[in-house]
Amino acid sequence: MKPVDRYSAYKTLAQATLIILAFCWAHVRRDFIDLAASWPQQQDWALQWLQDIKHLYQLNDLRLEVLHQPPLFAPRDCHLRSALEEMVLKRDRQLKEPSLHPAGQKVLQSLKNHWQGLTVFVDHPEVPMDNNSSERIMCNVVCGRKNFHGSGSLWSGDLTAMLFTLFQTLALWKINPRLWLQAYLEACAVHQGLPPEDYQFFLPWNLSTIKLQAFSLDHHPLDTS
Repeated sequence: MKPVDRYSAYKTLAQATLIILAFCWAHVRRDFIDLAASWPQQQDWALQWLQDIKHLYQLNDLRLEVLHQPPLFAPRDCHLRSALEEMVLKRDRQLKEPSLHPAGQKVLQSLKNHWQGLTVFVDHPEVPMDNNSSERIMCNVVCGRKNFHGSGSLWSGDLTAMLFTLFQTLALWKINPRLWLQAYLEACAVHQGLPPEDYQFFLPWNLSTIKLQAFSLDHHPLDTS
């Protein structure tokens, strides 16, 4: 499970289903960064909130370190929940202040409106606080899309999606795609250009320890000719 941004379509989908939306704290953090950049006189105020968000990340990291050790997890979980309660009090107090800058009002109101989704990670530690890891995984796909302006036909779009899925799976398993593809295509050649009958043995989760080591990025970096 990964958090999402505040795209309205996600909210509409959640209203019509049993889906629980977990919102991304990185996007909240970006709100305060953008505010500080657009309104220099509000930088100190925004930086204080950024420190509060950083503290939440730190507290959550500490409790995740002992996730499977209940006696240690309980007090760290309590510290996180207390920090969130303090943030709610601070948020609501500042929202009532007549001197609050309109840009700050907008950011804090958004924080309040999305609070339920932003705190899903508290009761569900398996849910991360942001979707940064997912966005990093998609980075190559997005950069590619911008460079080659999409696909010129349906079949090439399907091929692109298939290959991105394949390469990202190999990346997650720390497998050098060049070595893996060479082995797989050689097996196809032996089988008269058709997928080998034992193709299941090429799936990363079915590879033996020896095969994983042979295909490993650690032993065969991509820049090795």
